[in-house]
Amino acid sequence: MVRHGEWCGEGGLLCVVLAALLVGIAGPAVAQEETPAPARERTRVPAADDTRAPAQDVTRYVRYEHDGVVSHGILRDGVVHQLAGDLFDMPRPTGTRVPRDQVRLLAPVRPSKVIAVGLNYRSHLGDREPAAYPGLFAKYPTSIVGPGADIVMPPDATELHYEGELVVVMGREARNVSVEAAPDYVFGVTAGNDVSERAWQREDLQWLRAKGSDTFGPIGPVIATGLDYDDLLLQTRVNGELRQSESTRDLIFDVPTIVSYISRYITLRPGDVIFTGTPGSTRALQPGDVVEVEVEGVGILRNRVTRGMRRGARGEGRGVNHEG
Repeated sequence: MVRHGEWCGEGGLLCVVLAALLVGIAGPAVAQEETPAPARERTRVPAADDTRAPAQDVTRYVRYEHDGVVSHGILRDGVVHQLAGDLFDMPRPTGTRVPRDQVRLLAPVRPSKVIAVGLNYRSHLGDREPAAYPGLFAKYPTSIVGPGADIVMPPDATELHYEGELVVVMGREARNVSVEAAPDYVFGVTAGNDVSERAWQREDLQWLRAKGSDTFGPIGPVIATGLDYDDLLLQTRVNGELRQSESTRDLIFDVPTIVSYISRYITLRPGDVIFTGTPGSTRALQPGDVVEVEVEGVGILRNRVTRGMRRGARGEGRGVNHEG
């Protein structure tokens, strides 16, 4: 992955600025969305509210709305520190700080492309043999929503399933990159839910509506940099019940392999996201269900399932809030 010293641009200015911003800041505890709960015995990845010396140099970036203004920022110790400029090209601190509980978190990026990998955990294969190369499909930028946004179940959907996943966020333009070089093009990782309509997957010619419908791609709550994304615990809960739990070390195709493979055919640009696959089995969701996807070191992505309105119902024509 891109290390802080490497990501700071040619001159390293961003590294110096961000280091100055993050040293010595203290504040109230972070809300539950940003604080991963310990789930197993392992080397501890500090949560965002940990003021002790970190085991890893982790920075958590957010995209948020405050007083009608959308900005990027760094979340630390329950406080969002606003950044100005392009998140992927040496953003600079503005000096503005806002308590986390006074902002609305949005999807942490607005990607130009949303690519996903299927059947990438042995536990999700069933009786099938692993593929010789990553199986790719596309979602759509309009499927992306943030933490707290509704997953809107279309009125004719009958088998809506969750798929908790580690999501890669690209930081540099990547075309024909090697597996060895691929980590240098990755900005960070976040949590995602590859919402899928199983009946449409079986019946449609392509997975366009089964995977790419509006709100079928929640991501967030933060982009974490500095994590060892080859060994993070991924868990999915529905209404508090644990449904999926596996480490990303069990990916059949790891992150560098996925990035390299995709870049052979598709140019990846800063902010593009890659869903890396879901472990285990999934079950149908119902309106009112609350889905939580937690990635160790990233936090909890929480979304509620709602039923969309049928044609002709009051309110028809209003678009989905993609900034939720």
